[in-house]
Amino acid sequence: MNKMRELMQQRSGLLDEVRALVDGAEREKRDLHGDEQERYDALMAQIDDLGRRIERLQSLERLEMAMNASEGRMAGGNEPVSRVGMDAGEVRKYSLLRALYAAAAGDWSLAPLERDVNVELARRMNREFEPLKVLVPWEWQTRAMIVGDAAAGGDLVGEEPINFVEILRNRPMVAAAGATVLTGLVGDLPITRQTAAAKLYWQSETGGPVQQHNAQFHQVLMKPKTAIGSTQYSRKLLRQSSQDLERFVANDLASALTLGVDYASLHGAGVGSEPTGIANTSGVGVVPIGADGGAPTWDHIVDLETMVAVMNADVGRMAYMTNPAVRGKLKKTFVDPGSGERVWDVRAGNTPLNGYRAFVTSQVRSDLAKGNGSNLSAIFFGNWADLLIGYWGVMELIVDPFTNARDGLINVTVQHEVDIALRHPEAFSVILDAETA
Repeated sequence: MNKMRELMQQRSGLLDEVRALVDGAEREKRDLHGDEQERYDALMAQIDDLGRRIERLQSLERLEMAMNASEGRMAGGNEPVSRVGMDAGEVRKYSLLRALYAAAAGDWSLAPLERDVNVELARRMNREFEPLKVLVPWEWQTRAMIVGDAAAGGDLVGEEPINFVEILRNRPMVAAAGATVLTGLVGDLPITRQTAAAKLYWQSETGGPVQQHNAQFHQVLMKPKTAIGSTQYSRKLLRQSSQDLERFVANDLASALTLGVDYASLHGAGVGSEPTGIANTSGVGVVPIGADGGAPTWDHIVDLETMVAVMNADVGRMAYMTNPAVRGKLKKTFVDPGSGERVWDVRAGNTPLNGYRAFVTSQVRSDLAKGNGSNLSAIFFGNWADLLIGYWGVMELIVDPFTNARDGLINVTVQHEVDIALRHPEAFSVILDAETA
């Protein structure tokens, strides 16, 4: 850990001691005693001194950051822009509730660790600290977005019931299927893709010119596109220190971002500022069922796999993805009249579709239309590692404590710069007209 992080940790520890003194006196509804007041004054003096030392170090590194920002690295080339080097203890200690409340109250002394992270991230991104904006480090963002794996942050999830019920949400699945996630990007990201290769020919015994077949390349350019959403929280909620409420706010904000990016990865129209998803990417194979759509069969599943295989793209993290309606339909559909086997083989565990993994989520559309057909569903198949999801900078939360202040509500806008691309469109095939009724 570098010197700046050590100083930030020291200041955070001192503030905890100050909080303990003040909270103890408040619980007993009294002022600080003489020795407590002396300790309080001494601690605050140390906190102020550490703050000045941190500011000096930040000023000294500002120029280096400006020089290195174009490469997305800290001075020394070790740290990506989106991470601040938080250790596991700091990640657990970081509170999004505290950061949002400090921004809304206009008093970042209420959240010193979170302010230090904000200042550091702004510095890495060659920007100024903005008091009404919370920059969320990727270490914590990853912890909030992954639920269930304690090593990856599943311990954020509380076990005790709380007095609210969260909305039922779609399940994001593209990352689980194996999409390649790129973080901390800076500037446009060109990805060169080879589209033709050198070819071998046999020269005749009589000689003659040898045909030439050169390697050819195509460039895919990923450019940051702003994903944005908004919500509201009460001041009372943000003042809480409950781990369950911390989880609620984290899941609420992270899910808004994750679900939006997940859906765009599948169905993004590529119009205006929206990324282009798999279903609308040129070069992705399409298996049609009928002029007005139709019921998916075993043959259609085989056709999806064949379309990828004939392009030599059936390698890597191959898997299906569809919605619950298609899964239900395929569970009822026989492979052939005599075998008794169903297309969706429930006995096959995690590989129910012809030996491949299959992910199910309502993120996959069930409202598609074709000809006279409506309420048609999509089925995706392919190598999900070839789906690239790029994140620039960090998730940003813009706090507006003014618009609905009379109602005690704080508006929070969440935004992140994101783009989506396919390394090899041929690595995917889709059905966009599956009838499930």
